Amino acid sequence: MPELQELKAEEKTAFRIPAKAYAAMGVGENLVPWDFTRRNPRPHDVQVDIKYSGMCHTDLHFIRNDLGFSSYPLVPGHEIVGIVTAVGTDVTKFKVGDTVGIGCLVDSCRECENCKDDLAQYCLNGATYTYGIPDRHGDGITYGGYSNKIVCDEDFVLKVNKDLPLDKVAPLLCAGITTYSPIKKWNIKAGDKVAILGLGGLGHMGVKFAVAFGAEVTVLSTSPSKEADAIKLGAHKFINTKNEEQVKSVQNYFNYILDTVSAEHDYNFYLSMLKTHGSMVCVGLPTVPASVPAANLIFQGRSLSGSLIGGLKETQEMLDFCAENNITSDIELINIKDVNTAFERMEKSDVKYRFVIDMATI
Repeated sequence: MPELQELKAEEKTAFRIPAKAYAAMGVGENLVPWDFTRRNPRPHDVQVDIKYSGMCHTDLHFIRNDLGFSSYPLVPGHEIVGIVTAVGTDVTKFKVGDTVGIGCLVDSCRECENCKDDLAQYCLNGATYTYGIPDRHGDGITYGGYSNKIVCDEDFVLKVNKDLPLDKVAPLLCAGITTYSPIKKWNIKAGDKVAILGLGGLGHMGVKFAVAFGAEVTVLSTSPSKEADAIKLGAHKFINTKNEEQVKSVQNYFNYILDTVSAEHDYNFYLSMLKTHGSMVCVGLPTVPASVPAANLIFQGRSLSGSLIGGLKETQEMLDFCAENNITSDIELINIKDVNTAFERMEKSDVKYRFVIDMATI
């Protein structure tokens, strides 16, 4: 019996797909080259050669285990664009040669109330993220897009318009849907006064989407040097939040504030800029808890809420909207060998506005 079990293990390894990646081998460590294997496609899987992988601040959170559940080796990356190279026997949505995207999710329970409502990102039994999470079918830990190949269930793969610049499409799979989703949920429209707090990877997409939906858009930033870029992206106004007179001019002014900042900041300072019944939606992910007195919400009926990403249906809607309106991310394309330097620059906000890895350089 032991000999038979050993043979089965060898066979199982033999039928896996060799892959290359850059991985963090321990908490907070720099990424290094790493060879590993992916599963062969299951009946409903597609295999993708990754062409471009965007870099997200969440990748850094996971590398450092800021959220407390990272697993190592950790291959980050959930902004993936590539070409289908193989499909499982029961795949109906894709064929070899298709241009596709994979975002933050690769699986969910498919059975809970949220999953059935196309809200797999809020799966009540725990969504399976693209990296650092146990595979639901026993295939170890998921590995993300800082690699040359990936295998994913077709239900979590998205169609990408091949006529768009694919390197600039990659960040739409996270930064794009993260900002598009709350804009749709809160029904932001022409006539609304919307502030985008922070002009980084998320913020610049928030500006593009809010402008596309017809809102009056103001960028709130501590960096006056970003004003020209904000206007170039389509914003109608810019407020330097270190300038007292400018801040006074937008007290009780906005219907909505989209907060994209991942660093520690005072929510109360910005809540005062909302109109009565205005809403501030957080999509940034600071690691330090915030303190918000109930009075700051109650006395003007203001609300403070959070939003993750969109479900798969909404993400496809976003990609289609971007194709129809020629909306993509502003990026800096890098060689994967420069990924650790890019993380250092990301922390200094030294990028306009998203790093994307050219996976041909792996």
